[in-house]
Amino acid sequence: MFWWQDEVGHGVRVAFTDCGAGNLALHTGDDPAAVRERRAALEREMGVGGGSLLFLEQVHGTEVADADRPDRPAVPTADAAVTATGVPLAVMVADCLPVVLVATGPEGPVTAVAHAGRRGLLDGVLERTVEQVRARGARGLAAWIGPSVCGSCYEVPAAMQEESVRRIPAVAATTAWGSPALDLRAGARDRLAGLGVDVTEPTAAGPSCTLENERLSSHRRDPRSGRFVGLVWRATPGDRAERAA
Repeated sequence: MFWWQDEVGHGVRVAFTDCGAGNLALHTGDDPAAVRERRAALEREMGVGGGSLLFLEQVHGTEVADADRPDRPAVPTADAAVTATGVPLAVMVADCLPVVLVATGPEGPVTAVAHAGRRGLLDGVLERTVEQVRARGARGLAAWIGPSVCGSCYEVPAAMQEESVRRIPAVAATTAWGSPALDLRAGARDRLAGLGVDVTEPTAAGPSCTLENERLSSHRRDPRSGRFVGLVWRATPGDRAERAA
């Protein structure tokens, strides 16, 4: 079910699912009942309450949802979310970059997720997310970058590459076959490092390129492959003890 997961401190867990969890998106033409059952199974595996995992209506923008607002929509239209109260958060991807952030707040961990596709990365979704985390008085911010299409595989038209590189020079790349490409991971590392964020890219779970690794959903490889998710949640003491046994 998980491509990678770990406890990252203060009872907070970060994870990225793989195809073992199945398609977790409701907008890809899959049976909605089956998707909801997979989401429920994921929540049980995480040890969080049924229906508590916050998904987003992602639109390749820079809006950051406040998961703690009592009047927030059940499914906010946003490409990032932040919580200081421990709301479990999910971000869906299938070639775009899933980024999970964790920081120390005045009353406990502050956590966030962001969907950093090409458009969102260029327009500042990571900057907006970090800004919202820090607005909650958080410090010691760290980020985990999950699987995405790699710079050797993300072929784009030359004009798109030129536009993107003007905004973030670090995204410049060339495919394995010599054509113009973008490296979203390098761009995200550059943006986050410039904001003083410590970045981790898990590698122990195997190749992180979604196009190359069939354990991961890739829209480029198969438009019907659905979406996997990046996750952050607070594990309960019982959950931590069970996992350590």
